[in-house]
Amino acid sequence: MDRIRIRGGNPLKGEIRISGAKNAALPLMATALLTDAEVRLNGVPDLADITTMTNLLAQHGVEVTTRLSGKERSITVCGSNITDTTAPYDLVRKMRASVLVLGPLVARHGQARVSLPGGCAIGTRPVDLHIKGLQQLGAEIDLKEGYIVARAPKGLTGAEVNFPKVSVGATENLLMAATLAKGETNLINAAREPEITDLAKCLIGMGAKIEGLGTDHLRIQGVESLHGTIHPVVADRIEAGTYAMAVAITNGDVELVGAHHDLIASVIATMTQAGVQFTETPRGLRVKRTNGDLLGVDVMTEPFPGFPTDLQAQMMALMTTAQGASMITETIFENRFMHVPELTRMGASINVHGASAMVRGVKRLTGAPVMATDLRASVSLVLAGLVANGDTILNRVYHLDRGYEWLTHKLAACGAEIERLSEGAAE
Repeated sequence: MDRIRIRGGNPLKGEIRISGAKNAALPLMATALLTDAEVRLNGVPDLADITTMTNLLAQHGVEVTTRLSGKERSITVCGSNITDTTAPYDLVRKMRASVLVLGPLVARHGQARVSLPGGCAIGTRPVDLHIKGLQQLGAEIDLKEGYIVARAPKGLTGAEVNFPKVSVGATENLLMAATLAKGETNLINAAREPEITDLAKCLIGMGAKIEGLGTDHLRIQGVESLHGTIHPVVADRIEAGTYAMAVAITNGDVELVGAHHDLIASVIATMTQAGVQFTETPRGLRVKRTNGDLLGVDVMTEPFPGFPTDLQAQMMALMTTAQGASMITETIFENRFMHVPELTRMGASINVHGASAMVRGVKRLTGAPVMATDLRASVSLVLAGLVANGDTILNRVYHLDRGYEWLTHKLAACGAEIERLSEGAAE
């Protein structure tokens, strides 16, 4: 199993190109199940989760073609010949986003059999909101032997769906399903994440009628069929935030090419309080410290436009060497402090109290063997390794492969001493 070795102490300098968002590309790929025409997605990142979705769509009969033009990777998906409406456990268990095929399959094909999902062990993240929402649109759903079995032989019918809590996945599933439902669907208390707006823009490009983009009330007028389109994947705001924190923790100076201020406004506001400066450039954002040491700040995760839960672990790593103390509170997922013991192994001072963690900044971290527990926890350990004295060896790096395209290459190009060790390589 591969590992990553990091020797800390080098400030990051130069530029990092931000990839297309994984969390946008996955539901965009699922739109293939809504039409028999081709959907071309430009700027799709080269990640393990994208491969998993590719394999899942192929299982349904979708034809997936990948092209590389310069540095941009595009994927064309065509669902003109759906041969199977079952999403099997062996594929779905690898990634929670696999459940996003449920709504499109039921909407266009009248049936679906989708395994209950797997993914990172950061909380239960139930799919009950997906199920209840589809039932409100007229689908008959049973849970049998670990599978969601859904039927709508006469098609779906528009309805008002009021989510009891904000759910990105449920909003995406219901949004796609509603495009082919008869009549009007209103999604109330819908998630507002940029990836949902990106999905809605793609669906509109396919002929869907959607209003309320960027708000918590989406109105969808169902249409009889959708056609193909060409759509650019929105930039990955989580990757942008992660690299901004990598620059800050190393006291570097880097231009994040393709990063957008509006996508990470809450992150920028928080990091500015901590002593980090963001400057908009013609190509993106330039990041560096304002003047001297980082300062401890308090953070609470919230649905967009609040501070993202997917940047909580990285923010905690950033605060480990800041002056003073910071309180980091996680309100979205339980079990999302599994990186704390590993950061503590590197000399961080962190005390967890329920859903909050008190971080007291230390002068320096020390390299150590550490183990990744989930995608974002793993990259927080990379950030800590970039500033730690000595070598940090990160195990279970397959978590990183799910969400960060060419991470070691991007960091090394900016001066980080980081390398990937293949199984059996000497330390």
